[in-house]
Amino acid sequence: MAKRDYYDILGVSRSATEEEVKKSYRRLALKYHPDRNPDDPEAEEKFKEAAEAYEVLHDAEKRGLYDRYGHEGLQSSGFRGFQGFDDIFANFGGIFEEFFGGGRRSGGGRRGARAGADLRYDLQIPFEEAVFGTEKLLEFERLETCIQCLGKRAAPGTSPSTCTTCGGFGQVERRQGFFALRTTCPQCRGEGVIITTPCQTCRGAGMVQSLKKLSVKIPAGIDDGSRLRLTGEGEEGSGGGPAGDLYVVVHVHAHEFFERQGNDVHCHVPISFPQAALGAEIEIPSLYGPQPLHIPPGIQSGETVHMPGYGVPDVRSGRKGDQIVHIAVKTPTSLNARQEELLRELATLEGDHTKTKWRWPWTKGN
Repeated sequence: MAKRDYYDILGVSRSATEEEVKKSYRRLALKYHPDRNPDDPEAEEKFKEAAEAYEVLHDAEKRGLYDRYGHEGLQSSGFRGFQGFDDIFANFGGIFEEFFGGGRRSGGGRRGARAGADLRYDLQIPFEEAVFGTEKLLEFERLETCIQCLGKRAAPGTSPSTCTTCGGFGQVERRQGFFALRTTCPQCRGEGVIITTPCQTCRGAGMVQSLKKLSVKIPAGIDDGSRLRLTGEGEEGSGGGPAGDLYVVVHVHAHEFFERQGNDVHCHVPISFPQAALGAEIEIPSLYGPQPLHIPPGIQSGETVHMPGYGVPDVRSGRKGDQIVHIAVKTPTSLNARQEELLRELATLEGDHTKTKWRWPWTKGN
């Protein structure tokens, strides 16, 4: 019987990344694992196919041979695939060490359903990405169910044995006169069972540490300190418990020109004394490229000019705030003779005298 195409078995394209190959294999292995499908020949065959396909496609050298020469090329190199479950599990030690990063943790046996822990991820993004939105690839470690023992913690083909000390109850009773005191079983530590042959992949923990890659969309207008909740992307639960959540906390870098306040952005723009006195049409930066700005005649330093709709979009409605321009009138620091003459003439016309002593309005005798 001709072997099926490995890419078809895993349901991935020939350009699939290593992460896509891992994700697809994990899904199929969990679905068709023999412990979940006892005495099911079809599931057994699919489990064997998926294991063999993953063994080839996750290995760069084997994958290269397969892409160039197909199944014949692999056979010529000595690879014969997996003949049965014993063959698969004998080879899975190395496969799962690579697959899950070799994570391990000591643990017990019979446990009730426990929810997975929530995780936090701190994400740093530039100011512009917070304004317009973006998509980021997150990489983080989390606990996942061991794919070899399916969280049972015992090696495939074995089962936990009932604790002989507590009879499987997880507690022992001690009597003192009329009183009965129940305490956690010291033999099984409350689990009720003893793992005599622990799973080699997870070392009897039922869970393994795995590197997770996840793409997350950052909405336009998100603000510094905002938190995104990704349901079910935290650590996997044990004993059938639900997975925890992943909380992405967004930290937005400060901008060198704009300062955000709500959905408005503020900036400071210097203008000359003639521009302030006579008015002007200038061009200034905005989040959406250079924009014209009308300076009304007689504007004072510290006053503001609003540019409606040039601020940050609201993260829910998409409605944009304003750009608020703070005007700073520059005082000339070096004048040539002609400029000084003109300013003195202006001062005279205005009735201002540069050497007049200033007297406050409430000074006596004024």
